[in-house]
Amino acid sequence: MSSFKKILVPFDFSEASLNALEYVANFIGTERSIEILALYVSSMPIDKNDGEKLKTDFAKVLESISVRLKVAPTFATETGNVITTILSAQKKSDADLIMMGTMGDKITDEAITNTSKLVLQANCPVISVPYGCAINEPKDIALVLGGDKIDDRDVLRVLLDIARTFDSRVHVLTIYKESVYAEEAIKEQTENLLEYYLEHFYAEHTFNKNQDVEEGILTYIQEKNIDLLAILPRNHTMMSTPSEGRLTKLLTLHSEVPVLTLD
Repeated sequence: MSSFKKILVPFDFSEASLNALEYVANFIGTERSIEILALYVSSMPIDKNDGEKLKTDFAKVLESISVRLKVAPTFATETGNVITTILSAQKKSDADLIMMGTMGDKITDEAITNTSKLVLQANCPVISVPYGCAINEPKDIALVLGGDKIDDRDVLRVLLDIARTFDSRVHVLTIYKESVYAEEAIKEQTENLLEYYLEHFYAEHTFNKNQDVEEGILTYIQEKNIDLLAILPRNHTMMSTPSEGRLTKLLTLHSEVPVLTLD
């Protein structure tokens, strides 16, 4: 039984948000009593007529989704900056996580999408859902882990909750650049902790040497047919020399599977 009560879904009727809403509906399924709060953020005030039209249009979108949810989603509109308004709404609504669609950008390395910017600022778990990703249950999850010891089980709470809900296999991946001794050192520090924190859902810990951390992660996703990628932002600087948050941004932009940012 999932402990999730509410999921905030930023929704602006774009293809990316439509895809994300369908993904969230399938993620919740027909039997779980989890509320969806769909939030439309406008830079300009919305008058009453436009507000009613948006609600009507959203209702039509829900009708087009094949999953019949146990709890009817709610739709709300807010005015303000997109990112700050979403983060404020998450706190006010006490949503357990944010699930947000993104078109991504396979070419650029700049954080030009709202989603890639939001994951860097959020103080809550965020799942970014890339447009065109398969609408699959997350049966195989990859957790990217650096050299830091995990000393707070709570940071993995959402990941463990997802694994319990879908009976997922959690594959842990560590990318190292130089020393072959890094594998044994990290394995010795983390093996028992992973079995403790991830329970029987922990499947394996793979160590790959790659000068390009992001490339190593994306290659692993393809080779293992991973459905969901989980990352711990606090560990970014342990795996890579780029500035803090860069790996999070790049994976949000470039990943073809949903990315869970744990915070």
